[in-house]
Amino acid sequence: MKKVVKFGGSSLASAEQFRKVGEIIRSDEGRRYVVPSAPGKRFAKDTKVTDMLYQCYRLAEEGADFDRALAAIQARYQEIIDGLELDLSLDGEFAVIKEQFAAQAGRDYAASRGEYLNGIVMANYLGYEFVDAAEVIVFDSEGNFLEEKTNAIMSARLADAERAVVPGFYGACEDGSIKTFSRGGSDVTGSVVARAVHADIYENWTDVSGFLIADPRIIENPKAIRTITYKELRELAYMGASVLHEDAIFPVHKEGIPINIRNTNCPEDEGTMIVRKTCRKPEFTITGIAGKKGFVAINIEKDMMNSEIGFGRKVLSAFEENGISFEHLPSGIDTLTVFVHRDEFVEKEQKVLSLIQQYTNPDSIEIDNDLALIAVVGRAMKEKRGTAARVFAALAHNNINVKMIDQGSSELNIIIGVREYDFENAVRAIYDIFVTSEL
Repeated sequence: MKKVVKFGGSSLASAEQFRKVGEIIRSDEGRRYVVPSAPGKRFAKDTKVTDMLYQCYRLAEEGADFDRALAAIQARYQEIIDGLELDLSLDGEFAVIKEQFAAQAGRDYAASRGEYLNGIVMANYLGYEFVDAAEVIVFDSEGNFLEEKTNAIMSARLADAERAVVPGFYGACEDGSIKTFSRGGSDVTGSVVARAVHADIYENWTDVSGFLIADPRIIENPKAIRTITYKELRELAYMGASVLHEDAIFPVHKEGIPINIRNTNCPEDEGTMIVRKTCRKPEFTITGIAGKKGFVAINIEKDMMNSEIGFGRKVLSAFEENGISFEHLPSGIDTLTVFVHRDEFVEKEQKVLSLIQQYTNPDSIEIDNDLALIAVVGRAMKEKRGTAARVFAALAHNNINVKMIDQGSSELNIIIGVREYDFENAVRAIYDIFVTSEL
């Protein structure tokens, strides 16, 4: 088998963690392509190397002396190098970084150096070829990821590399300037590499043994998800489940490559398999629960709204013209509600409300604040009658008022809107009725 393995920052935070990673890679001949993140926290109050780089670069931007801050970063890598007893010096690399920081090469360049340097260390440790991500991952001049061009370049480059390390998180624009993905973007790099080499599986190693049905900060010891489809994962990731960067799904989805979420500290655990299709029946009616706080609902009422052609388009254009995307759009005969993120809406609310009034002349507009949305996701829900009724019953039994409920036509998910102060209790109630009661 041909495997791509990505390791997160916590998996590479120290020499001890590097050794664990080395044992994992060497235990399977199929693990031929490695995507490392920058070193993460070694202990609770530690600082991630990426954050250290941001802080160091901020000093450079301000014209302040950043030598001490840069030396602290180099010391982190030297600690790993010494712990692994490697014959490797990063002095030349740090001299270049110092020059680039002084020349203010950009925050993306600064942030990317964590993965770049860790990639050099990893390649030296494993005896693998080092492939700079800036040579094989391409963005356009506006910072948009060029997936097909990247796939062509990376496929050609890795065709001659039997075993290679490709740093995560960054690439380069066509002019050579460094560009990063959003935080957690090393997951995307791993997915891109997996597609380019036509991997049989993409293993994403982190500090948890796969996905859990619900947030462990809300549910004590929630059950694990053994198998989940790409579509289910997309729904959960979008609503806050954060084990894997949500954009990491797309490159492997095109090739049908499964993703296996594994735990570096418990390599014997099977973790979670993410697949396109499966005949495996889920253990419970639902696959997972995820949610977010911080939503606002704009409720618009107008008599005979349903017979007014273009009414919905006019309402949504008020949000579009202000650069605000909507989350959900439940409606009735004479009512339409638009759910948006509070942070996006609050600064532009009066402009949006003015445009809605101007474009639609409604009978009334009301704003409902401090709302949370919860996604109940599961491919088995469409096979079970009364799923939505069970959600309502569980919430009603716990005295939780439902502000909105929306079920997609695929019957893959149900979205529930509740007050923020009811959020945690709502998640517990849903978990209890679909998981605890089915054990």
